[in-house]
Amino acid sequence: MAHRPEQFGKVAVLMGGTSAEREISLMSGSAVLEALCRCGVDAHPFDPQDRSLCDLKHENFDRAFIVLHGRGGEDGTVQGLLESLQIPHTGSGVMASALCLDKWRTKLVWEAARIPTPRHVLLDKWVDQDKLVDDLGLPLIIKPVHEGSTIGLTKVEMSAQLPGAVELAKRYDEAVLAEEFIDGQELTAAILVDRPLPLVRIEAPQGNYDYHNKYFSDETKYLCPAGLPTEIEEQIQAVAMHAFGVLGCRGWGRADVMLRADGNFFFLEMNTVPGMTGHSLVPMAARQAGMGLDDLVLAILTDTLSTSRGGQP
Repeated sequence: MAHRPEQFGKVAVLMGGTSAEREISLMSGSAVLEALCRCGVDAHPFDPQDRSLCDLKHENFDRAFIVLHGRGGEDGTVQGLLESLQIPHTGSGVMASALCLDKWRTKLVWEAARIPTPRHVLLDKWVDQDKLVDDLGLPLIIKPVHEGSTIGLTKVEMSAQLPGAVELAKRYDEAVLAEEFIDGQELTAAILVDRPLPLVRIEAPQGNYDYHNKYFSDETKYLCPAGLPTEIEEQIQAVAMHAFGVLGCRGWGRADVMLRADGNFFFLEMNTVPGMTGHSLVPMAARQAGMGLDDLVLAILTDTLSTSRGGQP
């Protein structure tokens, strides 16, 4: 069912914020804002770094399109305040947002639901780091538990690199995760309002999909269609839907997946506020499904009109 722009009322595009991903959020938010305005929606930028979210109520905003990445936007805090203010918002609710930003607890839920994820160790005071390489092998991945966009992430290829990798991760988060490295194809599985979008395959320079190659490099290749056998793609999409559901997510999201040469695949993490920049993957997958950026943002925003969103996870 098509909706008229005026049905959405006055819409705040929440962008920027105070997390380490502020720069990317501003880029994503600008793309969303421009798309909504092209569609005739009464949309306005709103940066929580500069203004109190309580101003949303005082200024009579009817709903919020959340494009805040990382902590203070993607972790349930903003979602909780918006729900307290009774302002409908895009994406997942408090519980799912908080859970998905915590990579370790996401994995615990997935393991309970038998969703494949790499072996991992939370580097707390009980862990003997000297035995970490014996447990997970080399190379391995060290990353902050509560950051995205590969911020603070290191691929450790020699034991001597481990202390420096942990130190870097701790600059961003006291909680640090060590994860088994999966050698294979890097994929992303986007979900839009309870349906999977086509998979995207990522080929980064030297296999290094870091912050620069993710957002600013023109050398990174994105393949959509991903070129996988149909049965493998459909299987990954089905598991992605299950992985999305068991975390309590709704609206839209994107799972990062590794596919090994032997056909086994592993889910790394779930993003509840994916990027919407010129290099972003959800818009790319949507285009393959026949949706331009304008159609995509309208579909995400339209989900806020659903009467079933009260008390969302």
